[in-house]
Amino acid sequence: MSKTRTGYIFVVLVVALAVVFAFSAINPANAQQRKPMRIATSAVGSYGYGIAALLSKVIEGALGGEYTVTVQPYTSPSVAMKAVMDGTAEISYTADIGMNEFHQRVGGFKGYQPKMPELVHTWYSYPMESMMAVAAKNADKFKCWRDLSGKPVFYTNAGFMNWLNFIRIYKVLGYDFKHVQIDLKSNADALESGSIVGSGVYTTAGRSLPAYWKETEIRIDIRVVNPCPDELAKIKAAGLAVIEVDPKNAFSKSVGPSTLLGVGILFGHNVGTNISEDMVYKMVTAFYKNKDDLAKSEPGFTPMAKDFVGMQVKGINANPEIPVHPGLVKFLKEHKAWDAKWKVAGSK
Repeated sequence: MSKTRTGYIFVVLVVALAVVFAFSAINPANAQQRKPMRIATSAVGSYGYGIAALLSKVIEGALGGEYTVTVQPYTSPSVAMKAVMDGTAEISYTADIGMNEFHQRVGGFKGYQPKMPELVHTWYSYPMESMMAVAAKNADKFKCWRDLSGKPVFYTNAGFMNWLNFIRIYKVLGYDFKHVQIDLKSNADALESGSIVGSGVYTTAGRSLPAYWKETEIRIDIRVVNPCPDELAKIKAAGLAVIEVDPKNAFSKSVGPSTLLGVGILFGHNVGTNISEDMVYKMVTAFYKNKDDLAKSEPGFTPMAKDFVGMQVKGINANPEIPVHPGLVKFLKEHKAWDAKWKVAGSK
């Protein structure tokens, strides 16, 4: 082989290797530049866990691909909230009732001291409706919620926001809250066997069921038990919202009443002030711009899509003493929805 030919081959190999090394150097650098962003959410099988992956894509896009968003499930939103305030996550799945318990330092937050900045109002996304269901074969024994007082009931996972909602409701009604903790996947078996006589069921925006309840209603026939008129009067007098739900929008078959009555709570995702104003503003704005697509992908986002700004206002007004993240403040001011009575997080 001539020296010229040998030299040519050598040059080609050098160039090829240079290209390979260049790409090898670029790709790891890009991967290393992507910072972690962790969403602390509820247990696998819950609604909060089910929609977390959908939200993570919106967040990654909002932040220009600079962050890799991962989903971290916890036993309950209460534990997820603590994870963020302990520094092991950045975004927490939560609800108005959980934020209130934390602010008041009661329930699971009694004596709790955050290691990181406290959670503040950031973004609210959908309402949920807490209801009660029993096995259809036992439905004649349960006409009102009082019939479940003192009986073994699974009020959703301990620490779940719906679990906290039932505690709040039972205090209003003066009933005996006897919770039996079970695995979400054993919900149908427990109702069928009688180890629990009732199970708390919830819909999101009157439309979506959590995964474990979708499985439950396929495996056994259930009946939803509505509160009786006197119970409804007490619930409303306590300032709690009673929401009508069309069962055809959420369940695949008849569950008894033509109109279901649930007690509402408002869910969202909150952060601390360690997350910058710019980042939160970009995330909230992205959710606003993608609200219709989110509703198409998951019906639970329908109310948010119809009135995104109004839902943020409702979330803040549920606990007006809790500060609002500066990023959400900027968004609300742009939409002329900021109330001067609210407190900006970090301000004095």
